[in-house]
Amino acid sequence: MALAAVAASLAAPRLHRATPHYPWYLLGAAGATFLVGALLRPWSVERTGWQALLGDAFTIPGYLLMALSLAGLLLARGNLQRHAIIDGLIVCVGAGLAATLLLALPAASIDGRPPAVSILAGLYPLFDAVLILLLLSLAFTTTGRRPAYVLLLSGILLLLAGDLAYAVIGAAGHLTGGRILDVPFVLSCTAIGAAALHPSVAHLTRATPTPVQTWSVRRLLMIVPAMLVPFALIPLVAQQGDAERIVLTIGGTAMIALLVARAVAAVRDYAAAQVKSEHQATHDPLTGLPNRLMLAREISRLLSTVPPATTSFRAGGEPAVWVLFLDLDGFKLVNDSWGHEAGDHLLVEVARRLRDTVPEPAMVARVGGDEFVVAMVGSRQETVTLVERIMEQLSAPVQVSSAEVVITPSIGVVGTTAGMAPVPAVAAVTAEALMRDADTAMYRAKSDGRGRWTEFDASMHERVRERVEIELALRQALAHGQLHLAYQPIVELASGNLVGAEALIRWSHPLRGAISPAVFIPIAEDSGLIAAIGRWVLDETLRQVAAWRADELLGPDFWVSVNVSPRQLRDATLPAKVSEALERWDVPQTSVVLEITESVMIDASTVTDQVLFDLRRLGVKMVVDDFGTGFSALGYLRRHPVTGVKIDRSFVDGLGTDAEDEEIVRAVVAMSTALKLTVVAEGVETPTQQDVLSTLGVTVGQGHLWSAPVSAEEFTERWLALAVLPEATQDAAGSS
Repeated sequence: MALAAVAASLAAPRLHRATPHYPWYLLGAAGATFLVGALLRPWSVERTGWQALLGDAFTIPGYLLMALSLAGLLLARGNLQRHAIIDGLIVCVGAGLAATLLLALPAASIDGRPPAVSILAGLYPLFDAVLILLLLSLAFTTTGRRPAYVLLLSGILLLLAGDLAYAVIGAAGHLTGGRILDVPFVLSCTAIGAAALHPSVAHLTRATPTPVQTWSVRRLLMIVPAMLVPFALIPLVAQQGDAERIVLTIGGTAMIALLVARAVAAVRDYAAAQVKSEHQATHDPLTGLPNRLMLAREISRLLSTVPPATTSFRAGGEPAVWVLFLDLDGFKLVNDSWGHEAGDHLLVEVARRLRDTVPEPAMVARVGGDEFVVAMVGSRQETVTLVERIMEQLSAPVQVSSAEVVITPSIGVVGTTAGMAPVPAVAAVTAEALMRDADTAMYRAKSDGRGRWTEFDASMHERVRERVEIELALRQALAHGQLHLAYQPIVELASGNLVGAEALIRWSHPLRGAISPAVFIPIAEDSGLIAAIGRWVLDETLRQVAAWRADELLGPDFWVSVNVSPRQLRDATLPAKVSEALERWDVPQTSVVLEITESVMIDASTVTDQVLFDLRRLGVKMVVDDFGTGFSALGYLRRHPVTGVKIDRSFVDGLGTDAEDEEIVRAVVAMSTALKLTVVAEGVETPTQQDVLSTLGVTVGQGHLWSAPVSAEEFTERWLALAVLPEATQDAAGSS
């Protein structure tokens, strides 16, 4: 059984991937030395001198190897605590006193054999106690008690039972006993070997920590009996000699010293836990920077130290409290392209650069995903200088994954002083108000373009209020049917025949009147309402197309284009939703064209790419809207499943008067023709533009030359009643 236990211990790392490997190799070595000691003991007990200790010379190293094995398992969990070590020492001293006074010293007083042999026989139970304490420490570092742990604990307890039995007969003058005394050792080998072979052995080094009280009940059940040992042994020592008294005195003194150390450790651990808890509550775990809570405290403290303005405006050179709110431009692109690990690496690098750039005692904090805040006291000139240094430092390239990226910050600045435009001093400035205003200024900077900074002024409050009111009204408009669609015809340039239409959303507010899409669409994007609006637009468009088809007003090639926002294209369920809507209204896929922006292709994520390909496989066509205004490139068009492009109106405006615009349109047509893409020109307003576009090879266009966007009813009357628009009607439409 001992050989089997050794073999099982050596096989555990390979059989069940138990890591680290060395504790199991040590356990196998311990089993081997135990076996050698057991084989030598019957022979050595009959000898004298050093030969009498030969069995112990192998057995005692076995205990040491087993202790190192269990300690290795414990260290692999990484949860070894100082007070747990002291607890173990207290119990060991108590067990040692009992073993020494009750077993070892009585055995040593027996005549006719070496005292060392007798003393060792009495101290073996103490060795087992050390092993059990290590196993109990394993138990305190996890919430699970898996079979491998239970079997290993059972093996050590059986080893203790066998050693205790031999210690008892050793105190009576015998070194060997009957076969029955060897049964615990056989069972111990069986249990330890089974522990090594059980699949749960791999979990012995995986800690699942549970909060344990500094003086928990389980620990007290071990410590209290050990501390009572000296008092329980006093009556025994009173009848014995000086040696017993000396041992008891030393052991009792050691226990008192350990108890004092335990109390000190408990206080220190409690204080350390408080400090750690406070740090976790006030700092960002990724970057180590202060979080929003600690930042608010610091800004409040700074406000209390800087004297309030004595006039309506603070002079620009006087010290004031300044708050800088930073947001990283393009951070989402890094996350989508290289993963969140790369994004975390970028945030850590930004935090490092901010710490290196911002001088003491100003505070740098992380308050959101890619949002950082700097709080400081200084003059306006010092603040502007710091902002420019931050812009310069953060704009330097950062190595992320296998690529080098440049991330620029958008920064909003606010202070309790006059800014670029005079700002009235607020009577009761608070940390929350400063952070809010800095955040508002940051969004203004971001709206002006990437890599900019803006100082807050009071007029921004009005714009924020206006934005909030429009967002709330937009939610109500969506719920109460205030939105409607207008349709602008798309015609064949050469003949004027109607080939399609673009569905455009319109909003008529009951009090504000018509609100431009240029105003409410960006708000819908920022607030997340664009997804619901996009679903409504698609559904309403298909409903109208189904109605026209039912009235047999549409030709087989007629199509309607619908704008799809970048946020919608990040929804992996969009293709299924489009398919369901087409099926519900019984509209063929070829009757729908989805218009996307160039930014979708440039900033595309894995999800967006998959959505685009799924939509194309569905059968709907996709056109790049406002083509030429962004980062137009042949590579983007080739990599994505688009079927056409829409030339932006800014290039159409100059046709007939601006040769450069004409060359741009010519290049777009040539590129699109090479890729077999359709070309639509938008914003056509004059016959001259129509003629130039036809000459350049553009076949389809839309614009006020034919009609402005009109309601579905008017579109039906003016366009769907005739397959070809007569010349008189065309002139009337153009003049209207």
